[in-house]
Amino acid sequence: MSKNETTGQAIARSLVAHGIDTVFGIPGAHMYDFNDALYGAADKIRFIHTRHEQGAAYMAYGYAKSTGRVGAYTVVPGPGVLNSGAALCTAYGANAPVLCVTGNIMSHLIGQGRGQLHELPDQLATMRGITKTAERINHQSETGPVISEVVGKMLSGRQGPGAVEAPWDVFGQFGPEADLPLGTRAPHPAINPDQIAAAAALISGARNPMIMVGGGAADAGADIAALAELLQAPVTSHRSGKGIVADDHPNYLNFVAAYEYWKKVDVLIGIGSRLELQFMRWKWRPKGLKIIRIDIDPTEMVRLKPDVGIVSDAGDGTRALAAALAGTRCENRTREFAELNEEARSRFQAVQPQLAYLEVIREALPRDGFFVEEISQMGFTARFAFPVYGPRQYVTCGYQDNLGFGFNTALGVKVANPDKSVISVSGDGGFMFGVQELATAVQHKIAVVAIVFNNSAYGNVLRDQKQVYKGRYLGSELTNPDFVALGESFGVKSFKATSPGELREVLQKALSLNEPVLIEVPIEKGSEASPWPFIHPAPHAD
Repeated sequence: MSKNETTGQAIARSLVAHGIDTVFGIPGAHMYDFNDALYGAADKIRFIHTRHEQGAAYMAYGYAKSTGRVGAYTVVPGPGVLNSGAALCTAYGANAPVLCVTGNIMSHLIGQGRGQLHELPDQLATMRGITKTAERINHQSETGPVISEVVGKMLSGRQGPGAVEAPWDVFGQFGPEADLPLGTRAPHPAINPDQIAAAAALISGARNPMIMVGGGAADAGADIAALAELLQAPVTSHRSGKGIVADDHPNYLNFVAAYEYWKKVDVLIGIGSRLELQFMRWKWRPKGLKIIRIDIDPTEMVRLKPDVGIVSDAGDGTRALAAALAGTRCENRTREFAELNEEARSRFQAVQPQLAYLEVIREALPRDGFFVEEISQMGFTARFAFPVYGPRQYVTCGYQDNLGFGFNTALGVKVANPDKSVISVSGDGGFMFGVQELATAVQHKIAVVAIVFNNSAYGNVLRDQKQVYKGRYLGSELTNPDFVALGESFGVKSFKATSPGELREVLQKALSLNEPVLIEVPIEKGSEASPWPFIHPAPHAD
């Protein structure tokens, strides 16, 4: 005789079958039958409850972004979904497989507009607007097929977030325990050999090719490094691509150095990248530039049309291109690259005090540790001044640049990587968006070291209002708590460091404690040198 289970239990079983071992979230009335199913699956799924829905979703984002695996969270419908929406759009912008499991009002009332608890006019449409895919489970029997479909779409091609909702009454609905289908990644696109041949011909005629890598190339680092060595081409990256080819690889060019090399580039090879750096940040392009793109998303070839577009997985396309160019002999240019890096570093050394602090953090953080940026003066500077040595180790928010993601995301990174050091670097403004999750860190023993650079301002806004709007400050100056006392009130070991030397000492201690730590670093308001001339450099003279 077949065993019966609720929809909630079937969802939990499906999550386990898909390799999901952690769910972040906050329980609530619509979700009780699913929450209870998670309780029943506690030996297979860890449930980490947070103090805000946005915290739960960002933690799932940190889990996904740092591993490439599905990060899952659950919140109530309506306001819960909307509170978590910023993290879903971050996951969309950064191509991270984040799964939202939520509820809805009673099935027979959906669309009636009767004003039920947590009702949205069209929640499914709302979620579809900020995810790659979103579906509803209308009946217990649909559970396995719906979840497998959503997970499969999330993981296939250009990855992204997904959402599943079930009406309040459906979560507790009983039905036979059925075999669960598994959502799997679609096969990689077949490579068009004509495009490989065309790309190889362009490269063969090039004198100064450059490789640009983005987050879509996270698993192709070794193949990209081999191609760079074969061609004696430099590799650069902006933020999501950091660490895919290590900063200390002889062919890696810091992007400030890469802009100098850019003057003479004749072929740009973009791999798993939107080419934001070249087309939105640098803007200036060398005459006669040819563009080759390797990207799994065919629409990328329409959004920014290349001379040769290779629709493929980053690793597959890079290996095929290297095979077509096998036997190429190029003069070793790594000394040239080293000199360009050294010259760039000497120039951006002027971005103080950020550089001095970032150097201390890099020194303290183990080579395989994780650095989670934030929208802050330290975060912007880190994009070009913080060396990274492995893929996914520099955790960023992609193009959303959404203030407040950092600390919460770092907690998810640490949950996913419990044996690795995780440092969160925030400004006072961004940190206060998620400060309540200090309680989550303590309750669940999540040993993130959070460094808060306190300049009593939204620093970028303050600078712009000073320089562009002649000091007409509006909403950019901040009155803050005593962060050390605040951290201690949560039961977090908290310290203050007033110089790079002090931070060095405190950070070494903090990383050895294996518990949550908060470090406040006071910075004089408006004192930071602007990192923007290096991110948005002036055009080269033609």
